[in-house]
Amino acid sequence: MTRRVAVTGSSGLIGGALRRHLEARGDEVLRLMRRPPNGPGEVEWDPPNGRLDEASLEGVDAVVNLAGVGIGDRRWNDEHKRAIGQSRTDATGTVARALVAHRERTGRSIRLVNGSAVGYYGDRGDEVLTEQSPPGQDFLADLVTRWEHAAQPAVDADIPVAYVRTGLVMAPDGGAFKPVVLLGRLGLGGPMGSGREWWPWITLDDEVRALTHLIDRPELVGPFNAAAPGAARQKEIAATIGAALSRPAILPAPRFALRAVIGEFADYVVASQRLQPAALLASGFTFEHPDLSEAVTWLVRS
Repeated sequence: MTRRVAVTGSSGLIGGALRRHLEARGDEVLRLMRRPPNGPGEVEWDPPNGRLDEASLEGVDAVVNLAGVGIGDRRWNDEHKRAIGQSRTDATGTVARALVAHRERTGRSIRLVNGSAVGYYGDRGDEVLTEQSPPGQDFLADLVTRWEHAAQPAVDADIPVAYVRTGLVMAPDGGAFKPVVLLGRLGLGGPMGSGREWWPWITLDDEVRALTHLIDRPELVGPFNAAAPGAARQKEIAATIGAALSRPAILPAPRFALRAVIGEFADYVVASQRLQPAALLASGFTFEHPDLSEAVTWLVRS
């Protein structure tokens, strides 16, 4: 079945990969852009001012909202932290209200697959975390809680909404693991923090497949952890990458050193989140890369 899918954040790492995947399987992708459209496959919207013409979503089966200022691409200050949160709540609220307006006019619901993040859980040590676990208590946990809550108007209107709490994405051309692999190639990919922290990872291929799985199944609602079932501690991930690259992975990067280099964001780089993708697995989703060694081999060879 061919679908018409609107995507925000389609120029980003995940959004771009999703767009290419959907187009390759025959779907029509409508790109929501914060500039005048360059062609029939684009629609202009203005999330800071809450503007998205619901009529532009005519014939759309699902909206995938991945818009937001980058979290780890620059050193944090108060202004950037505000922008991280505001960009996400603005985008999500704008999409949700447009979907409600569209339903009120046409009587038809459009599926919403909304971006979210594992930052929802905060730093939780060895605790096993599922979608039923409560939120954490730090800045990112509060941000993600507000981000998800911004979609509440759509939920209240009985529009099917899924929240994709994405982990650390393994991708050959970007994402959280790009600097990790670069350090590994230099023989500097040792453990960060104590090395005992659990990192919730997922390959870009599986992230795109999970998003597509949720697009195709509007009956699936609520939060979904997008993290592979092969949970691993950071030192194990570093060692596996080092082995795949035939490089040592023994030099540690303690928290205080990371903080000196990248500031407050270092506290979240070395956070421990032992996630399980319980809801995704229960829905019948299967991972292409469930195993750490296999995923790292794919990452390095890619």
